[in-house]
Amino acid sequence: MRDVQKPDHLSLNALITRLKEGRFVIPDFQRDFEWKPWDIKELIKSIFLDYYIGSLLLWKGKKENFNALSCEAIYGFEDTKGEKPWTYGNGKPEYIVLDGQQRLTALYYTFIAPNVSLPNRASRAVYFIRVDKFINEQYDDAFQYDWLTKRFKRIMDNPEVQYAEHFFPLSIVGADGWALPNWVQGYEKHWEEQVNKATATGDSEKLNIAKQNVKNAKDFGGHLKGITQDYQIAYIELDVELAVDKVCDIFTQINSKGIRLDVFDLINALLKPKGLQLKHMWREVAPRLNFIETEKMNVYVLQVMSILRQGYCSPKYLYYLLPGQEKQIRESDGSRKKEILMKTPDDFQTHWNNAVNTVASAIKLLQHPHEYGVTSSQYLPYISILPAFASIQHAVNNIPAPSRLEAQRKFRQWYWASVFTNRYSGSVESTTTRDYLDMIEWFKNDDAIVSVIQEFKSRFRELDLIKETKKGSSIYNGIFNLFVINGARDWISGNIPQNNEIDDHHIVPDSWGKKNLKNGKWHTILNRLPLTSNTNRNLIKDRLPNEYLPELIKQNGEQAIKSILESHFIYDKCFKILLRSPFSENDFDEFISIRQKNIKDAIENLLIKQRLDLSPKLRDMDKSIEKIELIIRDTIVKNLDNNISSLPHHLKLKADEKVKNAAKKNPAFDVDKYTQLSGLLEFFDLREAQEVMISKSLWSIFQKLFSNKETLNHKFNQLAELRNCIRHSRSADEIVQKEGEAAILWFNKVLKIGDS
Repeated sequence: MRDVQKPDHLSLNALITRLKEGRFVIPDFQRDFEWKPWDIKELIKSIFLDYYIGSLLLWKGKKENFNALSCEAIYGFEDTKGEKPWTYGNGKPEYIVLDGQQRLTALYYTFIAPNVSLPNRASRAVYFIRVDKFINEQYDDAFQYDWLTKRFKRIMDNPEVQYAEHFFPLSIVGADGWALPNWVQGYEKHWEEQVNKATATGDSEKLNIAKQNVKNAKDFGGHLKGITQDYQIAYIELDVELAVDKVCDIFTQINSKGIRLDVFDLINALLKPKGLQLKHMWREVAPRLNFIETEKMNVYVLQVMSILRQGYCSPKYLYYLLPGQEKQIRESDGSRKKEILMKTPDDFQTHWNNAVNTVASAIKLLQHPHEYGVTSSQYLPYISILPAFASIQHAVNNIPAPSRLEAQRKFRQWYWASVFTNRYSGSVESTTTRDYLDMIEWFKNDDAIVSVIQEFKSRFRELDLIKETKKGSSIYNGIFNLFVINGARDWISGNIPQNNEIDDHHIVPDSWGKKNLKNGKWHTILNRLPLTSNTNRNLIKDRLPNEYLPELIKQNGEQAIKSILESHFIYDKCFKILLRSPFSENDFDEFISIRQKNIKDAIENLLIKQRLDLSPKLRDMDKSIEKIELIIRDTIVKNLDNNISSLPHHLKLKADEKVKNAAKKNPAFDVDKYTQLSGLLEFFDLREAQEVMISKSLWSIFQKLFSNKETLNHKFNQLAELRNCIRHSRSADEIVQKEGEAAILWFNKVLKIGDS
């Protein structure tokens, strides 16, 4: 197999020679040279002190890649023939610099000293070493730079002045021929002459200084020789035949001076020769997407564009968005075929516009207070989930109308499961691809439920919300969003605040927490709620709830205030704790413990059981139906003595198949639990439970409880009709609701469920 990476190193002298020859070129996607003068000085200091300065990543170039990436010479490169450096002999480039541009340019500017100013500077900078300070290890003062004023020009033009002032211009290192050894010899000779003069005059002080400087000159010359010949710069060379798509993948993993290099700039450079100015296209649409604050939004648009076109979004696949770029596809029989995703620049423009519209629609949906409750960018659980969110929502919107409601319910399940399982904290691109493809399959096949849903259902009760103290974390923000979606009302006005009015405030104040609690636990999301800044400033201030709540109750009545607090998942027990006086750490702990249970109940009720989009009345009905279903299962288990063999054969086979499918998707699935009737009935829906009770072989057992089979069937039908309308987001008209209510009352009476 051909090596695609060749780790190697070269001496400082060799590197300077290659820089002078113009062998390194910079692709257009790299940011401009932006180091400050002092950054360059620190790099030179590191080299002369024999420190490691990091490795370079270079791509062995060829003409088509130089052109495709719109490569340019290093900043300041002196092209004496007035041509692009790769169009003539010794100036022919050899490497495309993927990582190391700032360092290489700094070295070129220092050692070759082109006659250009630094960026955003009026004058050319001159770098030098004060030899006397260097030898005395005064390194902070030894390495210096200044501007090429008239005084410094006189110094640069006069070696004798340099020798006398111990001023070593670093441009000597990169000068042609014997400039460096000649300077070292001249420096040593200058001070030997001073030794002779001091000896002749009998000036012992000057003699001692001159002798020391002769020694310093020899030592410095030896150090210069060692650094220029023996100091090694590491580099990795990527093979000239390496495909651009692989380079895309490698490039996006590079970090330079803490700034993550961006695949957007790479694609922009590759599009330029095709007549597309991607940066200009981005600037035109950026204001539409600025609600979410991230520097990666332009990359997210490309990722959405890629997902919608080919289902994948890694840098390698973004490369295939280039107009005319061939992509190899492996067929199911192992053969390969070629496909071009974007045939023309116009195709790219069309798909770009579609991706922008898709992302803009997704952002609006996230902002909706009744859907996802993201009141500002800082409360989005994951910015990195946006490409998946936008792409999957786009797929939902293109599903045939009759199936779209169910798809939207599945989409919401996926989103909230991803939030509360921290799904988008790891390898985001691969997760995005996997989720998009899995959701497309789930939309087509109800049995292909994505695994994260079950993970969410099984793990959410284990969440330790007390530890969620950092605004911006996925779970903290997800719960804050849930407050908004639940219609959390302002404590003064009683209204639901607009998105731009909502602030995140403590219930028990920060000042009290600092005095009475440890480890910052008063910052937990369980002690937070969305209110207007006006309420915090004019009502809560730095007071405990036992001070400000009685004021509200006095003015508005206890029931009105309780109702407002309930919109924040603060119910009667929590309400009473907050009114306690004195209020202690134990009271605080009890309050957040109970509120944690309330919020987890809300997660189960609104998100897992999907009652989020129901009216309060239908939510209550859905809870009642669920309770009836559970009691019906218990009734079957009790009356059949938990004997699984008593079930009608076809119903048992159907349930066994569901268990088998669930076990395939979840390695932790406890199959043994479902070998008993009580477990297997968890896979029975309402209609299947009905079949068990009215079957010929079993009706005699249940007749003593329900008396009349026709009446039981009729009530099951009424209950199932209402349940299906609720669970499948169909409109439940007044008749369906009334008949459903009648069935609920009937089952409650017959099964002695009661009013709870």
